[in-house]
Amino acid sequence: MKSIIKEHAPLLIAYSGGVDSTLLAVLTRETIGAEHMHCVLVDGPEVPRRAVTAAINQSEYLKIPLTVREGVPFSRDLQKTNPHDRCRHCKLGTYTILKQIADDTGCTYIADGANASDLGEHRPGIEAFSSCGVIHPFIMAGITKQDIRDIAKSMDLPFWDKPSSACLYSRIPYGEEITDEKLRMIEKGEELLSDIGIRQARVRHHGLIVRIEVLPEEMEKILIQKDTVHTFFQNLGFLYVTLDLKGYRSGSMDEVLKLSS
Repeated sequence: MKSIIKEHAPLLIAYSGGVDSTLLAVLTRETIGAEHMHCVLVDGPEVPRRAVTAAINQSEYLKIPLTVREGVPFSRDLQKTNPHDRCRHCKLGTYTILKQIADDTGCTYIADGANASDLGEHRPGIEAFSSCGVIHPFIMAGITKQDIRDIAKSMDLPFWDKPSSACLYSRIPYGEEITDEKLRMIEKGEELLSDIGIRQARVRHHGLIVRIEVLPEEMEKILIQKDTVHTFFQNLGFLYVTLDLKGYRSGSMDEVLKLSS
C-alpha cells in the first residue's frame, strides 16, 4: 500500500468517512505527509446528515485535509427511472468535482477506498471511476474489507469496527422513483434504529412496506422494542413494518438482478 501511495503522490482521495476511505487517508498522510494529499467529501441528498457530521469530525481528529463539496444532482429522468447502473451515473458526476479539486490542489492522481471484496458484487460505480482513471489502492494491493478492519485495528484507529454504510439511494428498488420524501423516510428510520442500539441496519423502501435489515444477533432488540419501532415507521408513512428474517447483507437490492439474468 505504501509503495502504491508513493508512486501516485500527490494524491486526492474520495472520502466518505467510512472505514475504507478513512484508512486510505491515514495511510496516505503517514506515507507522504498531509501537504501532499487532499480529501474530498462529495455531499448530496443521498448522504445521511449524521454521516456528514461524523466524517468532518473524524477528519479533524485525524488531521486529514478535507474539502466538502456539493455533488452533481441527478437529472429528473434518472430520478424517475432509477436504473440498475445508477451508481455509474453518480460516480461520473462525482468525478467531475474530484478532478476540478485535484487540479486546484495540485494532486496528480485520484483514489478511492474500493477494496478487493467489492469485486464480487454489483459495483458499476467502480467501473465508472476506473474508466476516468481513478485508482483503487486497496484493490491494487489485494486488500479485502476484513484486511482493512484488521489493519485499522492494529494501528489502534478508533474507526476500525465502524459499521458499513452506503448511500441512501441503495435503499430504493431499481426502477422505482427516487424522491426526497423517500430518502428522508429512510434516513429518519435508520436514525431511530441507531438510537435504540442497532449497530448495523438498512431501511429498504418498498412503497407502503418497509423492510428492515439488521444483523441476526440484533433482531431481538427490534422485537423487544417492536411497538416503538412499529409506531415510528407508521408515523413516517409506511403502512406495513417488516423485519427481513435473512438479516442484514450488503447489496440486497441487487438480488433482483440475479433473478433477471
